[in-house]
Amino acid sequence: MKRSDLVADTAIALLAERGMRGLTHRAVDEAAGLPPGSTSNLARTRAALLELTLARLTELEAAVLKAAVPGLAPGGAPGPATGGEPVDRAEVSRLLAGALHVQFGDRGRTLARYELALEATRRPELRAIYDRAGRRFRDPAVALLTALGSADPARHARQLVAFAEGLMFDAIAGAGATPTLGELEQAVQDLLAGMLR
Repeated sequence: MKRSDLVADTAIALLAERGMRGLTHRAVDEAAGLPPGSTSNLARTRAALLELTLARLTELEAAVLKAAVPGLAPGGAPGPATGGEPVDRAEVSRLLAGALHVQFGDRGRTLARYELALEATRRPELRAIYDRAGRRFRDPAVALLTALGSADPARHARQLVAFAEGLMFDAIAGAGATPTLGELEQAVQDLLAGMLR
């Protein structure tokens, strides 16, 4: 594993466990078993450490999405328009539910993302990076909804992402229980049915 990934993965774990105040260069060194000063050599400032952590978190979450929804990537919608197979709404519901279910399984990663999201509201430089990272998920959602025949794919993509974020927040940080895979699939089916009437 690259040292930058080790530092970022450790920072993600610390954010989930201790919150933003618990994330320091020294804490990362200690938790990762690195010599003192290693994290500072890689990311000199706190802003640099947060940027490194957010970049790694985005990479990990994009890998989850790619594994759950194969062939869907920014700028490349599945379906007849790109020479792919027609898109089936039930199959999309199953795949998206699977992606959400995987996210629920890694509570720490999602908690770390919430910590970074809140910090981005106070740090303009992190906000720009956070927004850019978010487009890696919104763009495929637009492509997917276009392939499904949405009359307004950009608006529906925002709603789909907000819906998924709401489910995750409720299950991980809110008062709700974690839904089963079947419940998630039904919820996505219901949402898509309303959007794609």
